[in-house]
Amino acid sequence: MFESGKVRTELTWTGKKKKIEKLPELPFQTAEIVNETRKRTLDTYPISYPEDKGYNLLIWGDNKLVMNSLLKDFEGKITLIYIDPPFATGADFKMPIKIEEEKLIKEPSGIEIKAYRDTWGKGLASYLQMMYDRLVLMKKLLAENGSIYVHMDWHVGHYVKLIMDEIFGRENFRNEIVWYKGFRGTESKNIYQHSHEVILWYTKTNNYIWNQVFQPYRDEDFKRYNKIDEQGKRYALIKRRRTNGTIYYGRTYPKEEGKLIDDVISHVAVMASTAKERTGFPTQKPEDLMEIFIKASSNEGDIVADFFAGSGTTLAVAEKLGRRWIGCDLSKYAIQATRKRLLDIPGCKPFKILNLGMYQKHKLMENGIKNYIDFILQLYEATSISGYAYIHGRKGRRLIHVSSPNSFVTEREIKRALEECRSANSTGLDVLGWEFEMGLYELIEDIGKEYGIDVKLKQIPIDILNMRKRELVNIQFFDLNYLDLDLKVEGRKVTIAINRFVLANLEYIPEEIKSSIKDFSSYIDYWAVDFDYNGDAFHNMRQEYRTRKNKNLKTRLSYEYDKPGEYDILVKVIDIFGNDTNKILHVKVE
Repeated sequence: MFESGKVRTELTWTGKKKKIEKLPELPFQTAEIVNETRKRTLDTYPISYPEDKGYNLLIWGDNKLVMNSLLKDFEGKITLIYIDPPFATGADFKMPIKIEEEKLIKEPSGIEIKAYRDTWGKGLASYLQMMYDRLVLMKKLLAENGSIYVHMDWHVGHYVKLIMDEIFGRENFRNEIVWYKGFRGTESKNIYQHSHEVILWYTKTNNYIWNQVFQPYRDEDFKRYNKIDEQGKRYALIKRRRTNGTIYYGRTYPKEEGKLIDDVISHVAVMASTAKERTGFPTQKPEDLMEIFIKASSNEGDIVADFFAGSGTTLAVAEKLGRRWIGCDLSKYAIQATRKRLLDIPGCKPFKILNLGMYQKHKLMENGIKNYIDFILQLYEATSISGYAYIHGRKGRRLIHVSSPNSFVTEREIKRALEECRSANSTGLDVLGWEFEMGLYELIEDIGKEYGIDVKLKQIPIDILNMRKRELVNIQFFDLNYLDLDLKVEGRKVTIAINRFVLANLEYIPEEIKSSIKDFSSYIDYWAVDFDYNGDAFHNMRQEYRTRKNKNLKTRLSYEYDKPGEYDILVKVIDIFGNDTNKILHVKVE
């Protein structure tokens, strides 16, 4: 009970924690700057950015860690947060992928499986704790005049309402908005048909942004306006009462802006399977729905955020309406889908794709290098061996080298390991690394032949950084994909062409699909080129990607330099599973 004598009500559940554990503030790592071509920078785009000229941000990672790390720069600065978290225990991270005319289900990654277990491992209790922790952080990020919209359905919406009352205050609850979708799907025999979802709207304070929104009139809206005045405008006669009690009939006209939108939104339909904006995400919401909330609760230049970004609907609409935006998702597939969607928007302003920094890698080293190496070997299902400087383990007949988490795998490092392999009379070496020296893949076959040893480069999955020990089972170490490029120079014009791309881990694709693939480019979802790479963040100066409208992928990109000189060119290819393959080229332009 409060000192004032008011009784406090709240939702409780077994194991409820009201105090969030201390979270690390992780540095963000810029993986890519999109739509900033080194010629056309952020400053050249006509938008009313605040003085900091901040980039829009698309972040891959656990939204709890991401939000905590955003507090340093964005606490109290986000005007509008919209989230569409998972509703039901049946939700998972499987995604449909199309390869040519074949359909493939992408299985969840290790980090996605972890998120699923964290969310539903203890049933409803763990789901409610997941939401509680994240809503506390969202309140901190929200501006004093800000709003938060939480999109739910009948499974858990009533529970989340009580949590939001506790965190944001009942007095700051503004509306329960019903999105009437209409009946979709199979008829139910023994219950009422499910035909709506609910959006809970809360504000940070009583002083919040509000812009009245309207919907276009439909024919049925004009039925009551059945008369025409002298200027040809529609109106209705309504009965009015004077102060003296007499009754008269007055005219009322429809608002020019449109029909006022109330708390039952019925004019926005569920997207058809053929809708232009559809990305393939099963829970994707229509842009028209998002436009209502963004227009109502933010102004141009304000920051809009979505921490369950999914297919990127919130970010795409915010971009079109001139808002700044921050998006986050745990799925690499979601990040990739959102990037392509944003690139399809004419005049899309530059944005950064960020990963959380190297903090977790350093944490792996806290107990010493030996424990770190043993941990990686255990994940790889290999046995630790001693007596060597560069050889750390054995798996079957192959020896294993584990690279440091703080550096690239280099050619020199591999040659040292191969010398030890040769002295051990081994014919196979697996090199497990986080990052690999540029161009190393092309050299590795020749290096292996030089020592008479078969060498395989294996990517340590970054997923493991966010997983607990008991969850570290069935971890997949991907081989590096093979990328063969052609470079053609004509004066100052340079053309890059993909001659060949080989997906390393074809075992994850069913045999019947694999045998039907006619073109290697079918395994590529997106590729981009930085024609003036200088060792900093990758700038996608040119890019090609698949869309629903254009299913064919061009494998050739050209660029014309302003002046002669020597340039490094970095090519980034992303496969259908979301894995990156990079290759650097050097060109001299006369």
